[in-house]
Amino acid sequence: MITLGEFIIEKQQDFPEASGELTLLLGAIRLAAKVVNREINKAGIADITGSTGVENVQGEVQQKLDLYANDKFKAALEARGEVCGIASEEEDEFISFDSERGCNSKYVVLMDPLDGSSNIDVNVSVGTIFSIYKRISPLGTPVTLEDFLQPGEKQVAAGYVIYGSSTMLVYSTGNGVHGFTCDPSLGVFYLSHENMKIPEDGRIYSINEGNYLKFPLGVKKYLKYCQEIDEATQRPYTSRYIGSLVSDFHRNLLKGGIYIYPSTASAPDGKLRLLYECNPMAFLMEQAGGKAIDGQQRILEIVPTELHQRIPFFCGSNNMVDVAQAMMKEHG
Repeated sequence: MITLGEFIIEKQQDFPEASGELTLLLGAIRLAAKVVNREINKAGIADITGSTGVENVQGEVQQKLDLYANDKFKAALEARGEVCGIASEEEDEFISFDSERGCNSKYVVLMDPLDGSSNIDVNVSVGTIFSIYKRISPLGTPVTLEDFLQPGEKQVAAGYVIYGSSTMLVYSTGNGVHGFTCDPSLGVFYLSHENMKIPEDGRIYSINEGNYLKFPLGVKKYLKYCQEIDEATQRPYTSRYIGSLVSDFHRNLLKGGIYIYPSTASAPDGKLRLLYECNPMAFLMEQAGGKAIDGQQRILEIVPTELHQRIPFFCGSNNMVDVAQAMMKEHG
């Protein structure tokens, strides 16, 4: 059995210019994930669930574990000294690591420390999403906003951790998508899903249909298409929506399907964050052979304009995304 640490070192040759820095950075994410996983498993027997009563920059009430996860990932990344700064869904602005080692580091990390945290109280799977870029500002200087506002195709690595019936870390450095399952008795991640590929077709669609009346016409047409009876395309499809992006994405990656979080009348720009959620998931989806668009455009080609930018998100099996895109182009 190959451990995550062994696998990362083995693949270090894919990035000879990184000199092991990317390996150490991924090791920091692994460590923080294990710490957060331990706390999540205490939910219900320790005072770590529920809200803080404080809203983040998006106007969402932060959960106690949101802040805990944010602090642990931030501390782990700063301690390793391979990151010059981070941006987080839970922080208003980016965080610059201004030590001498931090200023001389090559990488920035963007993250959603605990996606789906409102589901913890009811014991539903949640996750961490991360995205890694090479800085574009000069080495030896403090990190700048431009280092974070890079299009998704510039990512050097991305991944997520899903805290569920088992804890898995899934990541890609641009050479396939690989999944590692944690052995809870040892606290070690072992390679369990090498070179993950999403099926070209799927039979699952994941969307919050409670917002149907607010959806664009193209999305409504696609949902009706999913629900029609057609033996040739094995419709109707099955509706599966957990409400935790990492969980819905992980299921569809393994089984085939499409995840949709469109714009709505009340959220015309969409709800999911481009930098913390859509870019890393789009990177993984394309590496697994699928597609990710905002309804019209490839996600990874979008040039960000702000840290907390929101966009619509369509992501999944090639053929399903193609049909949805065609309907969005025809009907809007």
